[in-house]
Amino acid sequence: MKAVRAQDAPQPLMHERSPISVAIARFEDLIALGLRALLADEPSVRIVAHDIAPDRIDVLLRAHDPRVLILDVGALRNPAQVRELSVEHPHTRLVLLGQGLSTAESAQLLAFGASACLAKDTQARDVRSAIHLASRGLQVMPRGAHDAGVAQARDSLLTQREGDVLQLLRQGYSNAEIALDLQIGVETVRTHARSIFRKLGVSSRRALTALPRPPEQIEQPAPRASRPRRRLASRATERRSLHD
Repeated sequence: MKAVRAQDAPQPLMHERSPISVAIARFEDLIALGLRALLADEPSVRIVAHDIAPDRIDVLLRAHDPRVLILDVGALRNPAQVRELSVEHPHTRLVLLGQGLSTAESAQLLAFGASACLAKDTQARDVRSAIHLASRGLQVMPRGAHDAGVAQARDSLLTQREGDVLQLLRQGYSNAEIALDLQIGVETVRTHARSIFRKLGVSSRRALTALPRPPEQIEQPAPRASRPRRRLASRATERRSLHD
């Protein structure tokens, strides 16, 4: 993993004076237990909520304002929801866990505002590292993010501004309304819309809204062959056996 500073992120402190407040959204049982076991062993982290239902995430973020939210990609309505959460809750960093995500899909989630996008079988230490980096305003970039293949994939990604326009297009806003809402020119909106249509492979607004999930899209951290992986699910199983 490679970390880079988000453009608008605050400067990190040299020493953390309080534990990182973390909220954990709803996951399948083994992943949920593994995350809780992992973070329970981490003195610099404090879990403020867990097993958060998708429809309660916004309410919880307003109530607790955690520094990090760990979220299941599979529970998202669509990738643009990441953009919504990052805009509405700018002090909460989003660490996403998903299954079978492509490089392009993961990169798009980062472009929409996620701080990290990891596979569910990522090593526990990498999940812990991502949480700490995210809490300091850093974005965990994919390993090999500057490779030619990844660079080519990034060419088809939506920019953050295009993500803003996409969200409003899906809500049925006119070009003039989008221009007013985003404080940009109408012609600029048209340019962004044309780029969005091209990148998503559609030719009209109707086709855009009909997409069940836009093909928007970081390469997962490369596995380390020298040491056996300790995964979230195995951590949960291990914790269970201690109590049996």
